[in-house]
Amino acid sequence: MTSTQPRGLYALIPTSQSGATPGERAASQLLHLREASVPVPVLVAAAELIAPHLEDADPVTRQAAAAVHARLLAAVADAAPGA
Repeated sequence: MTSTQPRGLYALIPTSQSGATPGERAASQLLHLREASVPVPVLVAAAELIAPHLEDADPVTRQAAAAVHARLLAAVADAAPGA
């Protein structure tokens, strides 16, 4: 009988990130972002994609989404002409 478990050095290599969804990973990465140069429409689209998570059932997801959403909106406001 053969095992499906990784063997040798492969057993030390993580294969997943604790079940985090792509959205959770993206929100976590964006929260730590200090500086980026992207077109304003990309910032607006990102803010729209994060917005539904502002009402998430999980309080940690809501908090992270709110922080990221606020930073995205601030970046859009700063990029406005005359700002």
